[in-house]
Amino acid sequence: MQLDAKVPGGPTAEKWTRFKKEQRLINPANKAKYNVIVVGTGLAGAAAAASLAELGYKVHSFCFQDSPRRAHSIAAQGGINAAKNYRNDGDSVHRLFYDTVKGGDFRSREANVHRLAEVSVNIIDQCVAQGVPFAREYGGLLDTRSFGGAQLQRTFYCRGQTGQQLLLGAYQALSRQIGLGAVKMYPRCEMLDLVVIDGRARGIVTRHLETGKIESFSADAVVLATGGYGNVFYLSTNAIGCNVTATYRAYKRGAAFANPCYTQIHPTCIPVSGDHQSKLTLMSESLRNDGRVWVPRDKADCGKHPSEIPEDRRDYYLERKYPSYGNLAPRDIASRAAKEACDDGRGVGPGARGVYLDFGAAIAKQGRDRIQAKYGNLFEMYERITAESGYDRPMRIYPAVHYTMGGLWVNYELMSNIPGLFVAGEANFSDHGANRLGASALMQGLADGYFVLPYTLTHWLAGEKAGVTPLDHAEFKRCEAEATERIKKLLSIKGKKTPNEFHREVGHVMWEKVGMARSKESLEAAIKRMQELRAEFWENLSVPGSEADLNTALERANRVSDFLEFGELLARDALVREESCGGHFRVEHQTPDGEAKRNDERFCHVAAWEYAGPGKTPIRNEEPLTFETVKLVERSYK
Repeated sequence: MQLDAKVPGGPTAEKWTRFKKEQRLINPANKAKYNVIVVGTGLAGAAAAASLAELGYKVHSFCFQDSPRRAHSIAAQGGINAAKNYRNDGDSVHRLFYDTVKGGDFRSREANVHRLAEVSVNIIDQCVAQGVPFAREYGGLLDTRSFGGAQLQRTFYCRGQTGQQLLLGAYQALSRQIGLGAVKMYPRCEMLDLVVIDGRARGIVTRHLETGKIESFSADAVVLATGGYGNVFYLSTNAIGCNVTATYRAYKRGAAFANPCYTQIHPTCIPVSGDHQSKLTLMSESLRNDGRVWVPRDKADCGKHPSEIPEDRRDYYLERKYPSYGNLAPRDIASRAAKEACDDGRGVGPGARGVYLDFGAAIAKQGRDRIQAKYGNLFEMYERITAESGYDRPMRIYPAVHYTMGGLWVNYELMSNIPGLFVAGEANFSDHGANRLGASALMQGLADGYFVLPYTLTHWLAGEKAGVTPLDHAEFKRCEAEATERIKKLLSIKGKKTPNEFHREVGHVMWEKVGMARSKESLEAAIKRMQELRAEFWENLSVPGSEADLNTALERANRVSDFLEFGELLARDALVREESCGGHFRVEHQTPDGEAKRNDERFCHVAAWEYAGPGKTPIRNEEPLTFETVKLVERSYK
């Protein structure tokens, strides 16, 4: 497999400018001859579909929700990074670039990250022009706050609902193009397969979820903006519908899957309350601006009401261990520190799997009204779920799976190794390395959709003759037949276990064996157990109903079948990567004080996995990472 990153030459800070200068163009009248499929309507997908349609392309947009507005980007809370330096606190494009590379533990491609930092300044202007109601200071200027991994206030926000407001901005841009007829929208329509003809992506196979109809669509280019794979862990902050199917099916058609072991554990989630739960709830990282994280110093105090534990018997462990960043240490570091405290027997709440996030000092200093103005909806959400007031007593939080840094491999132009298949947002691997800094997901999604794909996709299409492949082509028919047969097979097993039961077992294996701490033994055990579960799935699955109507159990079974295979790929990637970096923590590879220990000599590269066929071990390919601007150093936030 050839992994040509296609990074432009010249200094890092000039690569994107050089690309745009040398970009091939298409006559405006000729753009209408090209058809583009965009799968997913989150920030990356909606922004891409709207922008490409505005340029004149014919766009077909797909989502499995009943409305593009229900994409999971709506769940993002805390904010979006941008190097605007409104605070005059020393921020710059270079500092955002450096913080992002360092935050990813030096496992991301420099050129992509610098481009992200460059276009971040345009994203805010774009969104303000759309009417996104960012928080403002008393004088009317846009307000910013801090997020983990930075010593600056570069995060723009809309209280605790930034993702929702940004998605509404992208949705209105998409809706305008739908109204103009430039975008044809297909809601309740799930991608089941990628159609590759003569080595080039030519379309997709879908299932209409309300009718069960299997149908193909053809295009000159396909954009996947389908999000991450965090639900392989079952319990995560992701919506229940989030899945890996689109990207994993593309992987099985030849697209390389890069760094699947890089999964992010978010430190600020409401702890698990019992086996009845199907997902977890995120409490925004923005809360760590004013909330202080602590546990009792003495195990004997863990059962007490927090107000009964005096200051001198509290361990503000992030402030103690990482004085430079304190409570705003990056997510991977804060998550492991919370686990360490709980493993030491000092966890609080049911099951002793929680730490305190305390706003007592902030309320005393700023007043309850000020805290409510900044985070009010988050406090309301916490009280509705836990029946406790975060104003009157500290919130209880614990780490949970949140975001995935791995994804389909893409080059600098966001195109996979399959020509014509572009991948945007969380679905690709490109910008965050081994750990994503908070408030950078929204930044990447909108950067890819609004400011990168319109250039790079045009550049590629300019060298391709317009014209879609007829839907009666043998490859379309073959892929449709395979999708239909898979659906029938899922329905025909007539076993005793539901898709949800299998999914829960998959998640238990992944969290216990491939979660915050991984070892050679646990990963080998996970691979073996996933193979056993997969064999049982195809013999003992129970899916009621038929394929000819709305059948949510069938949808779930189809997605779980991919998690059963993908979970093994994730564990295999973690097993081979014998180092610790960012969200990937191998217990055999840590410093004497318990921090992640990289092995730059052996693993300073992207691991891109190639599908080898059913039952065969996938092939691991490598893209070396070179650092021309940033020096490879030990990552430290102390």
